[in-house]
Amino acid sequence: MTSGTDPISPWWSPNRHADRRGFLLARGQITRAVRAWFEAEGFTEVETGALVVSPGNETHLHAPRADLAGHDGAKRARYLRTSPEFACKKLLAAGETRIFELARVFRDRERGDRHLPEFTMLEWYRANEAYEAVIRDTVAIIRLAAETAGTREFSFRGGNADASLPPEFLTVFDAFERFAGVNLAATVWQSKGDRDALADAARSCVRIAEDDTWSDIFSKILVEHVEPHLGEGRMTVLYEYPAPEAALARTKASDPRVAERFEVYACGVELANGFGELTDADEQRRRFTEAMDEKARRYGERYPIDEEFLAAVAAMPLASGVALGFDRLVMLAAGATKIDQVVWTPPA
Repeated sequence: MTSGTDPISPWWSPNRHADRRGFLLARGQITRAVRAWFEAEGFTEVETGALVVSPGNETHLHAPRADLAGHDGAKRARYLRTSPEFACKKLLAAGETRIFELARVFRDRERGDRHLPEFTMLEWYRANEAYEAVIRDTVAIIRLAAETAGTREFSFRGGNADASLPPEFLTVFDAFERFAGVNLAATVWQSKGDRDALADAARSCVRIAEDDTWSDIFSKILVEHVEPHLGEGRMTVLYEYPAPEAALARTKASDPRVAERFEVYACGVELANGFGELTDADEQRRRFTEAMDEKARRYGERYPIDEEFLAAVAAMPLASGVALGFDRLVMLAAGATKIDQVVWTPPA
């Protein structure tokens, strides 16, 4: 498989398609292997709707809007989902215990070599199981993708990661100390972040604006100084995120400064994001409301809160779940250099 493409020709021109076809066939092989893995683990594949009342309530998450007209001609605001998460958790409340979905999802304001406005998210949930179980799932699926593509090692932009090796486990606090020299733990008190304390600690490594929040500064350090070092030589499981960075995750019982959230990286590329799921509807509403207030301040818009989702959160069992960027995984496993190469019809 080659990686060169003619940027002038359309993606459907025979030469460009031939250049990508090997990656696309690898995608099909990995898709079949992943489905077989979930079936062997006792999961049920589900298909949830793409049009939703609320696309998610995170500050920097943006979704395309689709106004629908009813039979009476009245318009009703709907959105293209950014994740199947809300629907899947409603299914957990309904009684499903192990479910997965290869979901087409949509994100506005996202386009690049690793980002698409329309992409495939592999998402799965285990009811009544700790999030360590879905961490093991994630590592197994990434390895499976590599094996199916006939490789052990991922390579991307000069980085390498041997998927067959045991992953490195690194807490977020330790990662910030190691790669940025920032004592992040000293700036977190339970679910709150001390903005001024983090700003003081980070001034030597990132540019800080007057209106940057604690989360803004956290993200700058993560992107500029931490992520480039993750997944070098082998996968990295970055875990125990600070509580302010856990939109839908439950806090750790033994340390309220951190949440049961993890991400998996290879070659500096984030592949998966997972949680021990929050089941406190009041706390979930509080987090959503704060995030939408901040979204309104920054972007002049807010998304509605899905009341059915909050009711489901209160009714669902303890659970753990993961969202994995399937196109990114195929890109690394197949040896592609851009995400467009591993999707059959790149977005317009």
